[in-house]
Amino acid sequence: MNEKDLLYIYCDGSSRGNPGPAAIGVSGQTKNGEEVFFISESIGNATNNVAEWDALHRGMEKALQLGETKVQFKLDSELVVKQMKGEYKVKNKDLLQYKIACEKLKSGFEFFEIKYIPREQNSRADALANLAQDAK
Repeated sequence: MNEKDLLYIYCDGSSRGNPGPAAIGVSGQTKNGEEVFFISESIGNATNNVAEWDALHRGMEKALQLGETKVQFKLDSELVVKQMKGEYKVKNKDLLQYKIACEKLKSGFEFFEIKYIPREQNSRADALANLAQDAK
């Protein structure tokens, strides 16, 4: 796999109150950091985990809409990454619906990888989620 063919998609979700007002931030970038697309959107009241899963789901949808076939998702939610990889079971019914939907979308990619990254490496997605939170 040539890294220049990959689209790196940074995802973050936030909730103020948990549950409370929630938002997502997603940034699709080339290897050189050029932003191909971004999503910054309020999603209503939700838990932080729902927001994190929603960000992943929306990022996957957008990448497929743009015809991207080789992707690496980067999230600072260890829970979502491990649930998506099957390392943790998904017991919550709301999160399970996201897991099922994301698994279906995953089959549309030629190459799919998901990685946990430290929060400080996810600053663009975090800023996009906060921008949507503050836009009210």
